Amino acid sequence: MKQHDNEQFTVAGTNIDEVKKLNAQSGLSYNEVYELLAKTGGKGTSKFSDTDTNEIKSKLHHH
Repeated sequence: MKQHDNEQFTVAGTNIDEVKKLNAQSGLSYNEVYELLAKTGGKGTSKFSDTDTNEIKSKLHHH
């Protein structure tokens, strides 16, 4: 793997620019999710979840 002169690395060797790039592609941050939930009360946020609500309801009713 070729390294460019302008890349910045941590003491442990982590490529800081690569981490920033991957973080930008990863979706909402913890704080962004927290803010969204605070603003919406959780309404309309199902598009951000892969939880099967019917499965959860079924499990809750069986206990």
